[in-house]
Amino acid sequence: MSAHQHEARPGASISLTALAQGASLRPGESVWAALETDLDERLRFGKGAVLLTNERILAFQGDEKKWQSRDLLPGLALQHTDHAGVGTLQLRDASERLAVWRFTLGRNPAALALLAQFEHLMQQLDLPPQKRQPLPAEPQEDAPEAEDEKPPSTWTLFRLWRFARPYKSRLLAGFVLTLAATAATLVPPYLTMPLMDKVLIPFQNGQAIDAGYVAMLLTGLLGSALLAWALGWSRTYILSVVSERMGADLRTTTYDHLLRLSLEYFGSRRTGDLMARIGSDTDRINTFLSLHLLDFATDVLMMLMTAAILFSIDPKLALVTLAPLPVIAWLIHTVRDRLRTGFEKMARVWAEVTNVLADTIPGIRVVKAFAQEGRESERFRTANRHNFIANDRLNRLWSLFTPTVTLLTEIGLLIVWAFGIWQVSRHAITVGVLTAFVAYIGRFYTRLDSMSRIVSVTQKAATGTRRIFEILDHVSSVPEAKNPVPLDNVQGRIEVRHAAMRYGNRSVIRDLSLTIEPGEMVGLVGHSGSGKSTLVNLICRFYDVTEGAILVDGVDLRQVRVADYRRHIGLVLQEPFLFFGTVAENIAYGKPEATREEIVAAARAAHAHEFILRLPQGYDSLVGERGQGLSGGERQRLSIARALLINPRILILDEATASVDTETEREIQKALDNLVKGRTTIAIAHRLSTLNKADRLIVMDKGQKVEEGAHDELMARRGHYWRLYQAQARQEKAERERMLAGADHAHLAAVLATDAPPGTFPNPPQEAEQ
Repeated sequence: MSAHQHEARPGASISLTALAQGASLRPGESVWAALETDLDERLRFGKGAVLLTNERILAFQGDEKKWQSRDLLPGLALQHTDHAGVGTLQLRDASERLAVWRFTLGRNPAALALLAQFEHLMQQLDLPPQKRQPLPAEPQEDAPEAEDEKPPSTWTLFRLWRFARPYKSRLLAGFVLTLAATAATLVPPYLTMPLMDKVLIPFQNGQAIDAGYVAMLLTGLLGSALLAWALGWSRTYILSVVSERMGADLRTTTYDHLLRLSLEYFGSRRTGDLMARIGSDTDRINTFLSLHLLDFATDVLMMLMTAAILFSIDPKLALVTLAPLPVIAWLIHTVRDRLRTGFEKMARVWAEVTNVLADTIPGIRVVKAFAQEGRESERFRTANRHNFIANDRLNRLWSLFTPTVTLLTEIGLLIVWAFGIWQVSRHAITVGVLTAFVAYIGRFYTRLDSMSRIVSVTQKAATGTRRIFEILDHVSSVPEAKNPVPLDNVQGRIEVRHAAMRYGNRSVIRDLSLTIEPGEMVGLVGHSGSGKSTLVNLICRFYDVTEGAILVDGVDLRQVRVADYRRHIGLVLQEPFLFFGTVAENIAYGKPEATREEIVAAARAAHAHEFILRLPQGYDSLVGERGQGLSGGERQRLSIARALLINPRILILDEATASVDTETEREIQKALDNLVKGRTTIAIAHRLSTLNKADRLIVMDKGQKVEEGAHDELMARRGHYWRLYQAQARQEKAERERMLAGADHAHLAAVLATDAPPGTFPNPPQEAEQ
């Protein structure tokens, strides 16, 4: 018995029964909740479904819809997580993971509803299946559509008008030139009628040729050809220039909008996909605008004007001539629907190829270090194979469609010849009229064939337009204030009032309140995942609080222009990011107008001047992408110089010395001492000893402030901070003993000679904090 024959529970969505098609349900079994997944195990787009019934869980993944089921038994658990725009449901028992399903966060409401029904159902396991009752359905907000849910409509292309509006006068001139050029190309067939009926056929019957009349007709043919050429060149040039400018505006606007979006948006997107949208998709749109849209407009005008001329010459023959047109139009419409779905899939699989490149090339050092070239090659080969398969399916359809249109046009021409000869035999039309009809119909069907080929390009452009406007339509979760408050002479007083922050459905910061005075240095400590980095992100306003407020000098950050505020923030990260360019350009990134003297002064304060002078071209030495060619300590000191140059009032240090050796840490610490003077400083550190100069320590746990005070005060309380300190001391002692046990005598002597305080040895790798 199929799923749709069973009654769905009240309040279930309409798509529930549609998802259950093909899943064989038992007598008396009913579907309680459904989730339509859209990611496979490798996080590629792929359809799947999870159904929860009153007896079991059914699921499938892939196009074959091979359903798998698992009965609901005591001990089963369903876990829900979300991270970086991907949601996950895991089905587990006491010993192992039984199944995992992944989906984009647009499906999250359905996943949470399924989870709630599952937990409710597990509480009723003692009841027979017939007596189990589902939770009442709760109204949910409309979830955003997944990217692959709705194929793009050709009408999407009309949204490009916002980019065409500044060039409307040129577009009007181009349209007028197109109209004139098309009219000029229709003159020659019209002149063939008198040339046949009044010159050639009479000459065959013994009449003399009127040289002046022939010269006039030939002059008309030459003149129309030259006029069509001149008008065609003019309109092509004008419209090509306009389309190139529109394409450039589209790329610039999309990139500018992308830069204004919050970090939350980038956390749920793949770099390769965004690169493909701004690169490949805008290129498709530009090609369509510069070449194919012009051809399409010319084709439409040519067909309309040709049809008008045909009807003016002989209405009956015109009707016969246009007889195959409805069949061709129906064929184009049918194929267009399949093409737009195919091109949408092609865009996704091509983004998958780009994603592999965007992952592998920046991370090539890690790939080689772990000897994973074969694995990455297989990833690329798999993505490339998916791209090939998607293109191959589309090409099979296209290879059948194009010859079919050509065949129908040939049949149309044959009909014209047959009916025309019959009309000539009845003296209803002349040979000249038939010749003109054949010439016109040849042009008509040539344009029709050209229009059919444009269908492919149009659907590609529509797909690209939709993907571009998915970026442009996205509203930043960190919006600009409508009436921003000016932020001048920042002192650096930071106040966090009952702040809360959620990532999706996971609470990261909860009811957090603290005040940091101007010029004060505060250290944030706590286990990974305690919310330290999230708090810093909120203070930088990379995200907005979901509850409460954050104020600087008494002004809510949401009332200040983002750029005005961030000009007063200096950020030094654990992994400094350097751009491809010179050393001087990287130091001056936050202040491009800085003089060379200012750059050198910042480098001296950051203890970077000496090693910069040892580089081949000093400050003009090129830094490789992401700082390749420099050591970790050198990159960090350049990032400190970059922060020093903008002279920020608020300084954020996020594990600034976590990834360097002890000697390099000393050099960086000297640079940091210069950096923190007179500035409100918030420092995150796993090595507690690096915070010995902090005025105050904030201890965080599970998104809340659990302790606050100076080091000695917190140690005396023997609370969270004391336990963190003791755990780190034991870890460093064990690390030191391992070093001593494996060191040679020279190394042993060097280690014994050090009097480094607790907390100076590197921690083992820790899981990245959200």
